[in-house]
Amino acid sequence: MTLRPICEPVELPLGASVIAERVVSAVDAPASGQFLHFHDVSELVLFGRVEGAFIADGRQHPLSDGAVAFSPSMRHHDFALAPGRKDWALIQIDPYIVENLAHQPSLSRLNRPFCAMPDATARRRIDVLGDWLIDVAGTDPFDPLIGRIVELLLCQIAAAPEVAGSEATSDATQVERLLPAVEQLRRDPSAAISLENAAASCNLSPAYFSRRFKRVFGMNFTDYARVYRLHLAARRIATSGASLSEIAYGLGFSSPSHFSARFHERFGMTPRQYRRTAQAR
Repeated sequence: MTLRPICEPVELPLGASVIAERVVSAVDAPASGQFLHFHDVSELVLFGRVEGAFIADGRQHPLSDGAVAFSPSMRHHDFALAPGRKDWALIQIDPYIVENLAHQPSLSRLNRPFCAMPDATARRRIDVLGDWLIDVAGTDPFDPLIGRIVELLLCQIAAAPEVAGSEATSDATQVERLLPAVEQLRRDPSAAISLENAAASCNLSPAYFSRRFKRVFGMNFTDYARVYRLHLAARRIATSGASLSEIAYGLGFSSPSHFSARFHERFGMTPRQYRRTAQAR
């Protein structure tokens, strides 16, 4: 089976830290096909009724009623859900909230994808927090209370027992074989990583690496790196006081003008306009 192309990163509304919604599928809903994807946001899914699997980092974790699944920003993951009625709360979170929390030793699990099964008491708390978050975010997505609810929710999730995973299918493990190149980009997004270096990090020939990367991720490595850097830039523009030139050079763009042109292609506005819009929120 050929994997479908990777999806585009989800973008939070400028100034907002969370998108939260409840999803319910019909009794006659078909099984979901696998769709390997990543998001610029961190993603938390609180399942009610479900049967299927959560796939991430080359591992496949069984999903059953009451499970939760978490994936940090820019980590590739997938869901394979059985047919029939299902329901869940989908919570997509500003990655900086998660990254700041993950520095705490008790919350270090938030640095990686995982699946967990809270006990009955913890699940009741999680449900209350999830409902509260959906209500507040739906009423005012810029309410400062949102950050506090998210922190409480992630603390509760990180304390829940993990669901053990097994080795994923061959299609899913194709990602694992390419992860060294992706991790190289994540560790140092300013570095100019050639196709040859990316392929060598995966112990593959450049030609084979190029074909495999395009098949798995739906874009070539150069385009993937550019999209990743542009979304990192958008975060830094909106959340830091660094100058636009510092951000451009710090992420490996050849010049501020080149960066501005690429940014406009991606987001439909210049970096300066993006910052003004974010500050206005």
